[in-house]
Amino acid sequence: MATPQFLSSFKYSDSLTVVGISMCTAVVCEAISWILIYRTNSYKSLKSSIDKASKKLENMKTETTKVTNKKSKTKKIDRVESSLKESSRDLSLFKFKSGAVVALVLFVVFGLLNSLFEGKVVAKLPFKPIGIVMKMSHRGLQGDDATDCSMAFLYFLCSISIRTNLQKFLGFSPPRGAAGAGLFPMPDPKTN
Repeated sequence: MATPQFLSSFKYSDSLTVVGISMCTAVVCEAISWILIYRTNSYKSLKSSIDKASKKLENMKTETTKVTNKKSKTKKIDRVESSLKESSRDLSLFKFKSGAVVALVLFVVFGLLNSLFEGKVVAKLPFKPIGIVMKMSHRGLQGDDATDCSMAFLYFLCSISIRTNLQKFLGFSPPRGAAGAGLFPMPDPKTN
């Protein structure tokens, strides 16, 4: 019981608790994603096809500037682009099942943290945030000090940054060609 009392007397204990829980949640979410997605053969084949298509597309686009017969090259580029979009869409649908489980974990952890730190200032911002950011950072807190930071804002920032960097570190970041794609890709300007 000496440890919790020591931590509670520490100036940054609430902030470090939120950051620590965010780190643990990111590790758990990536473990779930690895079990459901990253270790499967279908994910590996989709990822390799996206990588190959994006490299091929990149090479074709650099060659198009050199070649005079651009009409046949643009047709080939369009075919590779559509193949890349289809593979990226398939990859997004494949990741969807893991996304539901991860969302459930994040929802439970956020509810737990919200009940633990309800109405408590967990950090001080080094600046006065602008309007909409202040509404997020000061959510659920009493008082008028705009530099007070709620658990929700700190957890949100930590979750985004830690999970993204953890994915890059573990090699689970999306393939290069799948960056702009997804379930709802941007419309193609050529068809509009």
